[in-house]
Amino acid sequence: MDYAPLIEKRRQRLAELEEAIADPSLFDDRSRAESIMREHRRTQALMHIWAELCQAKEQRDEAGALVSAEDADLAEMAAEELAELEPRIAKLEEEVQYSLLPRDETEDRDAIIEIRAGTGGDEAALFAADLLGMYQRYAESRSWKFEILDASPNAIGGFREVTARISGEEVFRYLKYESGVHRVQRVPATETQGRIHTSTATVAVLPEAEEVDVEIRPEDLRIETCRAGGAGGQHVNRTESAVQIFHLPTGIMVRCEDGRSQLKNKETGMRILRARLFEMKQREAQQSYSAQRRALIGSGGREEKIRTYNFPQNRLTDHRIGYTSYNLDTVVASGAIEDIIAHMQHAEMQERMDELK
Repeated sequence: MDYAPLIEKRRQRLAELEEAIADPSLFDDRSRAESIMREHRRTQALMHIWAELCQAKEQRDEAGALVSAEDADLAEMAAEELAELEPRIAKLEEEVQYSLLPRDETEDRDAIIEIRAGTGGDEAALFAADLLGMYQRYAESRSWKFEILDASPNAIGGFREVTARISGEEVFRYLKYESGVHRVQRVPATETQGRIHTSTATVAVLPEAEEVDVEIRPEDLRIETCRAGGAGGQHVNRTESAVQIFHLPTGIMVRCEDGRSQLKNKETGMRILRARLFEMKQREAQQSYSAQRRALIGSGGREEKIRTYNFPQNRLTDHRIGYTSYNLDTVVASGAIEDIIAHMQHAEMQERMDELK
């Protein structure tokens, strides 16, 4: 496929964006300014990848012309260079292709991630804590900000529920594939006979919503305050800092008690509520997607089993695309999920390209 005409349009768009950025009044509208700055960074990155691709293709042409040279050493060097260039060109072409696809409006958003222990009792709660740590380390590797919004720990260091906010560049674009049921198979620390147990935790990754995305009417809310539970000293025990927010039309309930102040917990609760309502809105919109694409990304529902973490075999399997790796210990301990995400992005790109045909 000839990408040059599309690249030229993006080049023209880059000039328009740079003109907008130079306008002193740009930040009078902060939301518009942030949108323009994000698009400018993306378009600049695309231009850089395109330049790399063109240069690599020129090098390939030059090396190809020398493969049949009379000088055997020169021909051998050219062949070696070709062998290195071909996979690099293929990777760059894929990056260009992905960048040119129409973007989901949520891909640039920050994300709220909710992790809940599923079946498996204390072991499920410990697995939820492992997943939280995995995402936190992945966020650190991408220089994203990771902030715990609310947590319900258990007595042995696990979490019955935990909610975090991750902010940075294109957070939801990379984490949107993580929603679903995560299954772990391992020998729990509390197991005395060495038996392998199977437990689950559910993950929901929600694009952070802005007030303009969903309408929340005051009359649709019932807000209650109560004493926070768990560790926290005298303040937690004696003040009604915990907040419960009920959204009456949908039945959604959000409880926040992690912050020390009632106001902070209310703000956090409203942020989580907006994200959940926005997710519902997005899920309804997904009904227009092809059945094939819904099969890959899914609805983000907690009922979809997406991945198995088998510790005895050091094996991680993503069931949606048949991806398997045998470096599970590194993935969980270091948050090294970039390879899984890259495979998910590749599969999504192929399906979206098929839809455009």
